[in-house]
Amino acid sequence: MRSSWINKLSVILGPRPPVSWLLLCLISVLALIAVLGSSSSNSFESVTSIPVPDIYTNYRRLKEQAAIDYLELRTLSLGVSRQRELGLCGKELENYVPCYNVSANLLAGFKDGEEFDRHCELSRDGQRCLVRPPKDYKIPLRWPAGRDVIWSGNVKITKDQFLSSGSMTKRLMLLEENQIAFHSEDGLNFDGVKEYSRQIAEMIGLGSDSEFLQAGVRTVLDIGCGFGSFAAHLVSLKLMAVCIAEYEATGSQVQLALERGLPAMIGNFISRQLPYPSLSFDMVHCAQCGIIWDKRDGMFLIEVDRVLKPGGYFVLTSPTSKPRGSSSSTKKGSVLTPIEELTQRICWSLLAQQDETLIWQKTMDVHCYTSRKQGAVPLCKEEHDTQSYYQPLIPCISGTTSKRWIPIQNRSSGFHLSSVELEVHGKYPDDYFEDSEFWRSSLRNYWSLLTPLIFSDHPKRPGDEDPLPPFNMIRNVMDMNARYGGLNAAFLEAKRSVWVMNVVPTRTQNTLPLILYQGFAGVLHDWCEPFPTYPRTYDMLHANGLLSHLTSEGCNIMNLLLEMDRILRPEGWVVLSDNMVAIEKARALATQIRWEARVIDLQKGTDQRLLVCQKPFLKK
Repeated sequence: MRSSWINKLSVILGPRPPVSWLLLCLISVLALIAVLGSSSSNSFESVTSIPVPDIYTNYRRLKEQAAIDYLELRTLSLGVSRQRELGLCGKELENYVPCYNVSANLLAGFKDGEEFDRHCELSRDGQRCLVRPPKDYKIPLRWPAGRDVIWSGNVKITKDQFLSSGSMTKRLMLLEENQIAFHSEDGLNFDGVKEYSRQIAEMIGLGSDSEFLQAGVRTVLDIGCGFGSFAAHLVSLKLMAVCIAEYEATGSQVQLALERGLPAMIGNFISRQLPYPSLSFDMVHCAQCGIIWDKRDGMFLIEVDRVLKPGGYFVLTSPTSKPRGSSSSTKKGSVLTPIEELTQRICWSLLAQQDETLIWQKTMDVHCYTSRKQGAVPLCKEEHDTQSYYQPLIPCISGTTSKRWIPIQNRSSGFHLSSVELEVHGKYPDDYFEDSEFWRSSLRNYWSLLTPLIFSDHPKRPGDEDPLPPFNMIRNVMDMNARYGGLNAAFLEAKRSVWVMNVVPTRTQNTLPLILYQGFAGVLHDWCEPFPTYPRTYDMLHANGLLSHLTSEGCNIMNLLLEMDRILRPEGWVVLSDNMVAIEKARALATQIRWEARVIDLQKGTDQRLLVCQKPFLKK
């Protein structure tokens, strides 16, 4: 009987089965065993089900490898071939900032300062490459030391530029062989920032600058911030100070501030509005920021009024504001007359003047605008307040019809919002509170997930001595799809010493007013375009649901990941949460930009995946 069975098999397959057929059979049997094993494992898990722990564990072991292997096979099954890794850009692009090509802007006819403005329509570069760090780049020092001492090789500034600067916040800094120090050995600031901050507090009627928070001052927009000394001091007082300054090819104020780990971004308002909604900041500060405030019929002051909250303060420190004579009560110089006239037309009152510093307060009474005399700046139409993403400057007063017209002195302290405050912003309390609870849990999971990676044994960096632990740190996080700022709030509740730049994509619901109202840093941005910052300025980038959203909007995901690589410092981290299809595509692209990528299955039975990547320190 046995020989009969063999004869029948020989008739079917021939005298000698092909080797390829035997290999195919073997692969099929192995695959069947794997499927049955997985099925039996799942059946066992369903019988002996236990609650899923809140903290994810064993992510670096079999489950992670299984997810990676699955995505590799799925990528191959979709016919996507592995692309070659991208090369490094030339040395001339080490500090490259897209959309700020001054030469191209001049050729296009922009002048009178507009050549330094953002013009992405003129910066469509076809070349794809990875922006390399400078030759002498080093990983920034940990906070708080890194806030006061930076590596000079990490920024583009010459010794002559550093020493020739006359700005109050740039004076008398220490420039050593390979470091720039922003304070003395005994901890006292050379440039008198503490005394200056105390002076401002006293001028607005406070006993000291420690009372800023009680007076309603939580967020400060620092225009032309120098090297960030004033902002650094305000951060130490638990205030959120955001620095903005125009693009500079070398000696950039924004780059220096970000290298110190302080909130900053490139921005000016020569011809366009800042990417903030109306009624955004409690104080706007300008210390020798170089802006001629009475130019263009006061359009620049009107833009400050737009972003300033009711009852907020405008602080101006400049040699041109120093009165003739030594007394602060002396009649002010004629150079201030146009500014004084304009501030009266926009319902500002001059609170105090001392030495070179003047402080105005914006009215808290919305009816002030209707009671003004003839020649007053007109009120904006309601539609002007809906969107403020680099729109042209408008000569009218914004925010007067908004429900958010709430004087800073009447606002509740802290970042926790009440149901009444949420309704003012048009948000449903249940949605907000659910979002907050989600991010509390997610942050615990993220931190548990990343801590072994960030603070565990780390490979030696090329050319460096063995570093002392911890070898990495996170000073700042960019939440690229911030929604209500829930991740930021979770960081504060967990007492993590990081600040978050909350980015609200322009093609989503505009929740930025709610984020700023909580005292957080935030900005509107279109992620189909580059972000206005210098390379290597963030320690971690986070995005929840952004990839699938941008794919539906037709944005190029590879361009997005390249931009993320540009603004992420070497050895920085990327955490992307999205559906499997989006994560699958992002992981395939991440290999091209040389990121080390890990895929984690967040919840069994769902389509959600987490992609955790680290940017390598590329020297060559």
